[in-house]
Amino acid sequence: MPVPHLARRLAAVALVVVLALAWAGRAGADLRVSDLDIYLNDYEVTVHVVLLGAIPPVFHEGLQSGIPAHVRYTVELWQYNRVWRDALLLTRVIERQLAYNVVTKEYKVASLQGETRPVHATRDLRDAQRILSEVRGLKLTPATALDPAEIFYVRVQAEVALNGENTFLTRMAGTAEQVSRQSDYRTILRAQ
Repeated sequence: MPVPHLARRLAAVALVVVLALAWAGRAGADLRVSDLDIYLNDYEVTVHVVLLGAIPPVFHEGLQSGIPAHVRYTVELWQYNRVWRDALLLTRVIERQLAYNVVTKEYKVASLQGETRPVHATRDLRDAQRILSEVRGLKLTPATALDPAEIFYVRVQAEVALNGENTFLTRMAGTAEQVSRQSDYRTILRAQ
């Protein structure tokens, strides 16, 4: 008699897990890295990243009530290895914050980590999203520091969260999302 009761409980638990995973996958579907460009020129390795959906519609109510939104970009430079694991050469973290001032009805985008730029203030949410979601001209390392015969690539992980809290529970609640993207393989040697 206890076996059918246990089977029903296991089926119910499995159903809850499947629904939770399906809902979590749906919640993170809007955030994506649209452009990831790497320039390996004679002087330095430069990266451009554009993040689409940096401020999902779910965040708007929280933003309007004064809760800041945070975007964190983790940009990693990797060296490809045919035989063993790839080698992580360096990591750069850029974190920005979008805050709304209820009194002045103004959005402010501030750099918190990894870059020095002035605070950008605007009354237009689209303009604030553009500033928040673009990383242009990020200089990773001098090209002379890399072996010209080796193969390199860049991996970017972007995290968006209300109040900077990116945990499993906040992603399940829809107040945080994350996405990652890897570039194509590059080499410094020019093809003649």
